[in-house]
Amino acid sequence: MLAIRLPEEIEKRLDTLAKETGRTKSFYVREAILEHLDDLEDIYFAEKELADIRAGRVKTIPMEEVMKRYGMVD
Repeated sequence: MLAIRLPEEIEKRLDTLAKETGRTKSFYVREAILEHLDDLEDIYFAEKELADIRAGRVKTIPMEEVMKRYGMVD
């Protein structure tokens, strides 16, 4: 169970959408979360990885080396 507070304008839009389509507000909130959760996770993990690289906790490999390693160099 999750309870959230939304700005009044968003609540009204969600209410209108639900009434017009015959679906629940919960349906649309769930759809919005599912649609964007992957993006939010990607952003979080990319920012964490970048911070680790900048702090020297993670070693990077030059693209040329990766390409050589996997036989992708002409």
